[in-house]
Amino acid sequence: MNEHPWPLFDIRVWTERLELRLPTEDELVELLEIARGGIHDPNEMPFGFAWTDQPSPQFERSFMQYHWSTRANWSVGKWSLDFGVWSGGRLLGTQGIGAENFAVLRSVSTGSWLAREFQRQGFGKEMRAAVLGFAFDHLGAVWATSGSFVDNPASASVSRALGYSEDGIDVLAPRGEAKELIRWRMHVDQWHARERPRVEVAGLERCRDMFGLG
Repeated sequence: MNEHPWPLFDIRVWTERLELRLPTEDELVELLEIARGGIHDPNEMPFGFAWTDQPSPQFERSFMQYHWSTRANWSVGKWSLDFGVWSGGRLLGTQGIGAENFAVLRSVSTGSWLAREFQRQGFGKEMRAAVLGFAFDHLGAVWATSGSFVDNPASASVSRALGYSEDGIDVLAPRGEAKELIRWRMHVDQWHARERPRVEVAGLERCRDMFGLG
């Protein structure tokens, strides 16, 4: 049997430099090693949940549990697809896209991280553009949202460069201290208002129903 019984493994998203797909079990371990090696300055916390602060072995166990849970708990009403991101055969990090009640709301959210050696090379913008193209042009999304802490200008610059609009402020406390989070939102018309890099998608047909698509 050539087709994977969990059809989400068949989805492929390509840009000029990148391939995005669901990691296999062995690739999840490789992704874990990258994350454990450090993906941000220890004095900063770019995530709403401070998962990178966890000590070993909780860090390793919760990392694997999270990725397993996104597969085990997948439903039409709530799903999260955490792609691995490869360039030239090297695993760079992960780009996630998720939604609740997508069939009705047509809104997705995104989140990502990159190994530090691949940061500031345009990969963050390219991989976010990849899942936005996937969402708007292949899933039929109408809205896409993201967030960045005020002390994370690199993430904010990606959102601005891709054409998001600021959508207010939230306050989170990933390390027990309140921090302002900028909300970002993009409408499908904003996505199509400018020329975008080419995004190719394969393997979606067998699992369209898993996203609530007809």
